[in-house]
Amino acid sequence: MNLTGNTILITGGSSGIGLQLCKKLTEQNNKVIICSRSEDKLKLLKKEIPKLEIFSCDISKETHRNELAEWVKTNHKGLNILINNAALVHTINFFEDSSAFEKAESEFQTNVLAPIHLIKLLFPLLLNNKNPAIVNITTGLVYAPKALYPFYCATKAALHSFTQTLRFNIQKNNYNIEIIEVLFPAVDTPFHKGKAPGIAISVEEAVDETLAGIHSGKPEIRIAGVKRLYFLSRLAPKFILKKINLIV
Repeated sequence: MNLTGNTILITGGSSGIGLQLCKKLTEQNNKVIICSRSEDKLKLLKKEIPKLEIFSCDISKETHRNELAEWVKTNHKGLNILINNAALVHTINFFEDSSAFEKAESEFQTNVLAPIHLIKLLFPLLLNNKNPAIVNITTGLVYAPKALYPFYCATKAALHSFTQTLRFNIQKNNYNIEIIEVLFPAVDTPFHKGKAPGIAISVEEAVDETLAGIHSGKPEIRIAGVKRLYFLSRLAPKFILKKINLIV
């Protein structure tokens, strides 16, 4: 896949992996568009990276997704790459947290329904342009979930499954568009709220490996330790599930 001369939309691009993707991709592409709930963060990033196009919205809300899609169709007709990066996570004890269901709803809206809806809304536009691709960001925890993140793991497993079926449907219908999934290990980002585990890799390493995988044409890119986790989850699923839930 060619990573130059594109028009790219990245959801959740104001921090962490999304922000690092923005910084790297603005170097050799026509336009990089980011959306985030924080308009203040977006404006600061626009000052830092003038080439960025910004749009403030909450993609967990259907009306905001519709507004984003219409704005893109009107102002950025050359869009050819969608990167579904935005995600929400809650660390909870399911049985003791009185707001567990509300947190589940918000995570499923942001992590699963939002990317599915945006793909549906923007697919005709993507398909109409050269070098089209959809990139869904998930996690190695789809292979062995962590109990502290009950909804996050479930949502990413759902997006992992959807991405696989989407790829088959693309092939069945002979659409010329790449469907890519990137599965991350623990990465030292604001996701961990300053308490990243010792096994976490840097955001720079994570994004560099991601872009190398995309450039090489891999449809499923397992970053760093996810490669090992993938094989261990098949060889010894009970062992690796226990191991994941002992890691601090």
